[in-house]
Amino acid sequence: MERMELKKVSTEADDESSVDERFTPIDSEKATINSSLLDEDDAQSQKFLTNGIMKKKKYEEEEYHPGHTSFGMSVFNLSNAIMGSGILGLSFAMANTGIILFVILLLGVAILSLYSVHLLLVTAKEGGSLIYEKLGERAFGWPGKMAAFGSITLQNIGAMSSYLFIVKYELPEVIRAFLRLEENSGEWYLNGNYAVVLVSIGIILPLSLLKNLGYLGYTSGFSLSCMVFFLGVLIYKKTILPCPLPFFYQHESNMSVNGSEALGLYSLQNASALAYISDAQPDPHAPVLDPLHSAVQFTPHPDDHQDMCTPKYFVFNSQTAYTLPILAFAFVCHPEVLPIYSELKDRSRRKMQTVSNLSILAMLVMYLLSALFGYLTFYDHVEAELLHTFTKVYKFDTMLLLVRLAVLTAVTLTVPIVLFPVSN
Repeated sequence: MERMELKKVSTEADDESSVDERFTPIDSEKATINSSLLDEDDAQSQKFLTNGIMKKKKYEEEEYHPGHTSFGMSVFNLSNAIMGSGILGLSFAMANTGIILFVILLLGVAILSLYSVHLLLVTAKEGGSLIYEKLGERAFGWPGKMAAFGSITLQNIGAMSSYLFIVKYELPEVIRAFLRLEENSGEWYLNGNYAVVLVSIGIILPLSLLKNLGYLGYTSGFSLSCMVFFLGVLIYKKTILPCPLPFFYQHESNMSVNGSEALGLYSLQNASALAYISDAQPDPHAPVLDPLHSAVQFTPHPDDHQDMCTPKYFVFNSQTAYTLPILAFAFVCHPEVLPIYSELKDRSRRKMQTVSNLSILAMLVMYLLSALFGYLTFYDHVEAELLHTFTKVYKFDTMLLLVRLAVLTAVTLTVPIVLFPVSN
C-alpha cells in the first residue's frame, strides 16, 4: 500500500508540474508583438525569395534564346574577329624583337587572351547575362553599364577606323595597278574617300544589318581563305627571291639605287617588274644565282651578304617599343566573344571555350608563319607594312596585286563582325 501511495503521489506531482508549465500565464501584449514580428520577418523572407526567383525567371525570359550558329561557323567568326590588319606588321615586329623573343611574346599574349576569354565566360555565367552592358550594370550599377558601353564603342571605332584606313589607301592603288596607270589620274574611282563610302554602303552596311551571326560565318570563312592565300603567296615569294635584294644596299656606300641613271638594269621573272641597281660591284660578271632559277640577278658585296641574310634571335633597338602594341592587340576579340556565345547552337561554356581555343590556336599558327616568312624574305629591311616592302622589288606583279586585293577583302569582311556587338 505504501509503495502504491508513493507511486500515486509522485505521478500526481508530475502531472501537476506538467499542467503548471503548460498553463503558465503569458503576457498577451508581449505575445501579440512577438507574433507580429515573426509574421513580418516571414513575409520579408518570402518576398525576398519570391523576388529572387522572379528576377531569375525574368532574366531567362528576356535574355535566353536558342542559338542557331554551328560550331564551325562560330570558329570562323571568332577567328575573323581576331585576325585584322595587324598581321601585316608582324614581320616588322619580328625584325625588331628577334625570332625567339617574338615567339615568346606572341605565345604570352595568346595565353593571356585565352585566360581573359575564360574569365568573360565565367562572369557571364555568374552575372546571368550575355550582354556586356547588363553585366556592368549588375556589377557596378549605372556607371558600370556606361563604362562597358563606352569601352566597347571606343574599341570598335578604333578597329573600324584602321580597317577603313587600309581600304582608303590600298583600294585606289590596286585599281590603278590593274589599269596599268603610272600615276593617279584624278578619276573618281581612284579617290580613296569615294572608295570608303562605296565599300561602306555597298558591302559593310548590308552585312551589318544581319541579325544572325550564322550568316556572317560564310563571309568570315571567305575572309580567312583570303588570308590563307596571302600566306601561301608569302611563302612562295620567299622561295624565289634571293638574298640580299637590291634595295638592301640603298644606304650602303659601295652601291646605289638610281633608276634615272640606269647604271645597271636587272629584271625579275615578271617582265613588267623592274629592279634597278648599280653595277659598281667587285665582280659584275659573277651573278649570285642562275637567272633561270632566280627572280633577281645581281652580285652583292661579299662583306655585307652574311650579315644582311642572317636571322637574329634577340633584338633590342629603338623600334622594339613600337612592336609591343602590335603584339598586344594581335588577339583582341573580346567584344565579340559574348555575342558569338549567345548565337552558338546548343551552347555551353565548355563548348564556347573550345571555340575560343581553336580560333586563337589557328590565328597563332598563321601569325607565326606570316611573320617568319616575311622576316626571312627581307630581314632587317622589312617595313611596318609588309606588302609595301614588296613594291621595292616589283613595280607590277599580278600575284601580289591579287594578294593586296585579298587582304582588302578580308579587312572589309571583318568590319561587320566588329560592328555586331553594337548594332544588335
